[in-house]
Amino acid sequence: MTTLTHRARRTEVGKNSERKVENEEDTNQDRSPDDEDSGDSKDIRLTLMEEVLLLGLKDKEGYTSFWNDCISSGLRGGILIELAMRGRISLEPPTMRKKRLLDRKVLLRSDSPTGDVLLDETLKHIKATEPTETVQTWIELLTGETWNPFKLQYQLRNVRERIAKNLVEKGILTTEKQNFLLFDMTTHPVTNTTEKQRLVKKLQDSVLERWVNDPQRMDKRTLALLVLAHSSDVLENVFSSLTDDKYDMAMNRAKDLVELDPEVEGTKHSATEMIWAVLAAFNKS
Repeated sequence: MTTLTHRARRTEVGKNSERKVENEEDTNQDRSPDDEDSGDSKDIRLTLMEEVLLLGLKDKEGYTSFWNDCISSGLRGGILIELAMRGRISLEPPTMRKKRLLDRKVLLRSDSPTGDVLLDETLKHIKATEPTETVQTWIELLTGETWNPFKLQYQLRNVRERIAKNLVEKGILTTEKQNFLLFDMTTHPVTNTTEKQRLVKKLQDSVLERWVNDPQRMDKRTLALLVLAHSSDVLENVFSSLTDDKYDMAMNRAKDLVELDPEVEGTKHSATEMIWAVLAAFNKS
């Protein structure tokens, strides 16, 4: 991946009550008991996909780097991890024939709505698919990277724009039109810089002041976000404001983390299996 490079290469809720219960369940599943960020309850709750896109956006320009060809698949990986953390999907149990993370199929645990359009759309695809598919195949299908015309129906379209609109609704981005000589493009500059700075600092602290040198002791959402930021080629944006010595330390620790063997780490805690499966899929691609 290109994020782990030398600094010189930087660039850039009757039904209402039922819904309420479901939403509360989602919130409880989203939060881990060892959540390292004590201020999370006061902050805007973002999905992993929204956090990854926010990290990848240029604050003033409101778009991601034109050279970033990894973020699309990274966002789809984020969808799978988010669904797993909400208890909607999981990997099938390991067997003698299917021990490896990338050989195990994605199973539907619950098709109850999450309240997020992209997550619910993905749930419908997973529910309707027989036979079941692996994590790597689902990332490819959701991204549209398949030669099978009968599988193109699973592609999630306009994902970045739909996630950006969610962030606009949450008051973090705004919508503008910019002219690029031959065409106009909708952009989404950052308006709530405080929220983005909080997110950046959380990740910086996770590999600096709060570094535990053991992914099994890390907050699951923070671990997932570090993996997704690396796979989406936006990790450089997270550490760019650091001094040279802290930058080098942060990058080296992040590099050590994502270079761990997903097969080994995935066997240590079932709650993080999907995170390591997604990393394994990106390492293979």
